[in-house]
Amino acid sequence: MGASCGPCVICEAKGLMGVTFFEELKRRKVYRVAAAYVVVAGGIIQLASAVFPAWELPNWSLRLVIMLLLLGFPIALILAWAFDITPAGIQTTPALPTIGGQASPHRRRNVFFLVFAGLWIALAIGFFILPPVSAKKVDKSIAVLPFENFSDNKENAYFADGIQDDILTTLSRISDLKVISRTSVMGYRGASHNVRDIGKALGAGTILEGSVRSDGKRVRVNVQLINTENDEHLWANEYDRELTDVFAIQTDLAHEIAGALQAKLSPTEEVRMSKSPTNNGEAYLAFVQAHDLQARPDHIESNLQKAEQLYQRAVQLDPKFALAFAELSRLQSWIYHSGDTTPARREKARLAAEEARRLQPNLPETHAAFGYYYYYTQLDYERALAEFAEAQRGLPNNSDNVMAVAAIQRRQGKWTDSTDNFAKAASLNPKDADLLSNFAANYIALRRYDEAEKIVEQGLKVAPNSFALCAAKAQIALSAHGDFSVADELLSKAPAALDSDGMISYGRISILNLERRFSEALQIVQSHPGEILRSFGTTPIPKAFSEGSIYLFMHDNQKAAEAFERARPIVEKILSESPDDPSRLMIHAQLLVVLGDKEKGIEEANRASELLSESKDAYDGPQIKTALAQVLAWAGENDRALDLIKRSLTTPNGVTVSLLKLDPGWDPLRSDPRFQQLISEFSSQPNEKG
Repeated sequence: MGASCGPCVICEAKGLMGVTFFEELKRRKVYRVAAAYVVVAGGIIQLASAVFPAWELPNWSLRLVIMLLLLGFPIALILAWAFDITPAGIQTTPALPTIGGQASPHRRRNVFFLVFAGLWIALAIGFFILPPVSAKKVDKSIAVLPFENFSDNKENAYFADGIQDDILTTLSRISDLKVISRTSVMGYRGASHNVRDIGKALGAGTILEGSVRSDGKRVRVNVQLINTENDEHLWANEYDRELTDVFAIQTDLAHEIAGALQAKLSPTEEVRMSKSPTNNGEAYLAFVQAHDLQARPDHIESNLQKAEQLYQRAVQLDPKFALAFAELSRLQSWIYHSGDTTPARREKARLAAEEARRLQPNLPETHAAFGYYYYYTQLDYERALAEFAEAQRGLPNNSDNVMAVAAIQRRQGKWTDSTDNFAKAASLNPKDADLLSNFAANYIALRRYDEAEKIVEQGLKVAPNSFALCAAKAQIALSAHGDFSVADELLSKAPAALDSDGMISYGRISILNLERRFSEALQIVQSHPGEILRSFGTTPIPKAFSEGSIYLFMHDNQKAAEAFERARPIVEKILSESPDDPSRLMIHAQLLVVLGDKEKGIEEANRASELLSESKDAYDGPQIKTALAQVLAWAGENDRALDLIKRSLTTPNGVTVSLLKLDPGWDPLRSDPRFQQLISEFSSQPNEKG
């Protein structure tokens, strides 16, 4: 009945399991370490929260720091339990008291409790520290549709487009958003469309619709943000400001949209969005008109000339308009790249870029301007890529910069990287015909015609009248199957504006030559009003040179020589304007060979091939090498010509079997059995069914 048990091992063990554990925590200073750790970790998190955005580090980097600190909490508790800091240094904490000369059987259990408690506390703290995750993920992709022009003057539609474009550009500076590029949204102008269909077609979770009314010096902008998934209006607003405050409207809009989509802005993005590019209303209007002309598809020469004049007016009205200087430089570089390869044009591009850099060296468009300058006029791909990388940091949603990188990588022979970046650009700009035709060009160069055709057909669904896409389709049909019908239809329906410089006429002449309808080709040449035809490359072709080539194919050597002699001074003048242009050198080489100066002609053709070798340019280099082979063929150098042809047949963007069969430029080799053997051998290979 109630006999006392007295001191025993069992009672001692119970004591160790209860009070002794918490006394040990205190004795081993675990409480102090825990408190100090929480204070220091909290300070680190506060510092990282302020510094990381300023350094433009990604959001996950802050979360990583927090998680590492949380995981370190139980480790710190274990170290505090096991070790003491003494005047003699770090030493192992004295062990728990023993029971009857034996170590406590619960020591390991106490350590387990310690670890468990540390993890539980860390998770509890993390629950409150880590950013909360909403139940529904917000889609941060947006498309800004063309704004309606409600101004009394309907000719001011370009102003509404300028407002839309500037808002789009401002949003594009926010790295936490995905912004669909301008070209892909312009097809939705003026017509009612189903919001869900637009979202699906563009890959956008929201769309911004708006209208603009400009009356004198005031502008009124109405906008609404719509969820494409359920047609829900997320937000709407109206702005009524002075014309000079139009940039403040864009900044306010960007902030409100970012808030509605829960997008975070870095301090750098905040600063860039708050800067007005110009305070001169007339300069802004000139810039808007120029930018609209520059962005139009197919790059019609008259549009580019007018854009150049308007950019120049903008910078005259506001000499501090850095953005206008940057875009003017980009335009000059493009004109150089597309045909006017003169030192004067190259210098215009450089000077405009230098002025943009002097005014605003960190402007993303300034970096882009230098990127295009180094790419188009210097063929300095590494410096161009470095500039585009800087531009992309400030304009993370700009598809043009991504496409430029893809085009450069193609010329470097980095076909996989190039194709990946074209795909990335297409995700930002899914309806840009120029982009999609460039994307398809990668697969055409690699002779992957089925994949090229898929991209072209995708583009034609949204831009059925795009000359660039139709030309790509014609090229696929011709290269893969020797089919002329697509090219014939395209050229017969091409807008007259595209033939202002003879480009369409040159295309028709080329196709008729492949079909050996030489009389019809000759008729088009002789009826052309100008003295120059623009080819699809960078070289102006004298009309007399085309006429001489046709007579040569017709075996009328006397008339061919007469025509080539008429062409000689024009070809020499064109070459003198840009003596290091490989394409112009090659035209001169062809002229010399057919006029009998074979040695000089081969020398010039070799120089052209060295200036633009395949190692320097993996895209245009093979075309120059093919032209060299043709010069050698007309000079009677069959062995070397055949070696180059064989290599070209296995090189990306080299000659195809179809063109070997059809092009009369290869007629000097046609009776050579080795030439026919090459055609037979490569016709049996995949993708070469010509």
